[in-house]
Amino acid sequence: MVSLLTAFVIGGVLCALGQIIMDFSRPVVTPGHILVGYVTGGAILSALGLYQPLIDIGGAGATIPLSGFGHSLAQGAIASVKADGLLGAFSGGIQATAVGIAAAVVFGFTMAVLFNPKG
Repeated sequence: MVSLLTAFVIGGVLCALGQIIMDFSRPVVTPGHILVGYVTGGAILSALGLYQPLIDIGGAGATIPLSGFGHSLAQGAIASVKADGLLGAFSGGIQATAVGIAAAVVFGFTMAVLFNPKG
């Protein structure tokens, strides 16, 4: 069973790594580069079978960051390819992450309606 402390440490290390990369490589590496790198890295590690052991150790600490989103995309694509063939590679990732994407859109819209941003 994953403890809260383990999840916190794994998630904290993933986030701290991205922050360290941004701090020491400005202005070359932007937050957008980090976001894309985390999603891509999670997908690659998932395809190689290396991300699931991190999830087994860190639980939500490994699934909540963007690398976990990349893992979900890769696993959805892999499962869909096994079920539907090569064309499943295009739809499997979206099917596997549709709930999370929909929630982000709904919550983002709701917050935009409820609060007036200052800036």
